[in-house]
Amino acid sequence: MWCGALISTVLGTVFPGPGTIYIDQSMQFRHPVRIGDTLTVRVCVQEKAADQQRITLACSIVNQEQITVVEGIAHVLAPTQKLRLPRHEAPSVRVFEPERRLQDLLDQGQDLSPVSCAVVHACDEDSLRGALEAAQLGLITPVFFAPEARLRGLAEQLKLDLSRWTLIDTPHSHASAQMAAEYTASGQAESLMKGSLHTDELMQAILTQTPLRTKRRMSHLFRFDVPMYDKPLFITDAALNIHPQLLEKADIVQNAIDAVRIFGLDSPKVAILSAVETINPALTSTLDAAALCKMAERGQIHGGQLDGPLAFDNAISPEAARIKGLRSVVAGQADILVVPDLESGNMLAKQLRYMAGASGAGLVLGARVPIALTSRADGPRARIASALLMKLLAHHYRQHRP
Repeated sequence: MWCGALISTVLGTVFPGPGTIYIDQSMQFRHPVRIGDTLTVRVCVQEKAADQQRITLACSIVNQEQITVVEGIAHVLAPTQKLRLPRHEAPSVRVFEPERRLQDLLDQGQDLSPVSCAVVHACDEDSLRGALEAAQLGLITPVFFAPEARLRGLAEQLKLDLSRWTLIDTPHSHASAQMAAEYTASGQAESLMKGSLHTDELMQAILTQTPLRTKRRMSHLFRFDVPMYDKPLFITDAALNIHPQLLEKADIVQNAIDAVRIFGLDSPKVAILSAVETINPALTSTLDAAALCKMAERGQIHGGQLDGPLAFDNAISPEAARIKGLRSVVAGQADILVVPDLESGNMLAKQLRYMAGASGAGLVLGARVPIALTSRADGPRARIASALLMKLLAHHYRQHRP
């Protein structure tokens, strides 16, 4: 029926044009129309009854391969005088298919075996469903750390089956985090997944386990599918490091580059964000951005293409970069956005999710094992996507220990 709307648009705005009154329309659907097709509408006068102002038009629509997808006949009353009316701008429409994008992401790990995962305090519906669905999809083999009676009661209420999986009883969330961290540090799990507990509870437990730490500072990486951006967008660090200094930012950038390369992007474009794209001594973030780019030139940061400082608009918009005269392989094409601090990053991430309709996933990097870390407000889809990224990292770490 959308094809019928296209024919109607031609008749009402082009030929015969404004003032045309539809009487009748027949259509035969000859070939499927799919998202991504380019359609051309053609109308041709077949019969004209001037005394009745009536015109019969043959209508057809062809796709980009010149295959006829729709044919039909329109009967209209044509205007007797030529009318000129102001053209109204049509609304912009962009197709966004979160389920397809999630499936495309899941396809990356379909040939890999599930990884053992310590699931920490999954004591609400979203975190429990997310962990169990990730297990059903072959992403993880979960071991649940939580108060047993509470977890089983929740599973029974939600009609979820825990019988296949190991459950280790703990008295409370702090104990869940500590026992899961010790379990993983001993080599019994290849990954960790946050449930319904505070981030600082989980991270404090992890930081006490020396076998889980590396020389790098731990940092967080968001991966977003944004409706208005044509590729995945990564943001770091919007969850762990509050006011990182220069060398800490270097670790944050390197963690992100290494992870994104494992996810399949060979040389990610990294935009170091600030409020402006020029260096200003009053804005420390602009100085840090310039220093990070120089460190990349000297090989202290490797594997990606860095540019900064860049404002958000010219980091992701080619048009904004062009207007401001920025010549860079990164400007307008960023894969990774490095935010100045946790506050700005957290607000950016939540704006993308709640105001731009983005779907996301989150991981902690810089540890010996990947850690799926999402907001407690995130639903099962975010946890499944995070589990897939965690699975890719865990398989890489089997061959290349961080």
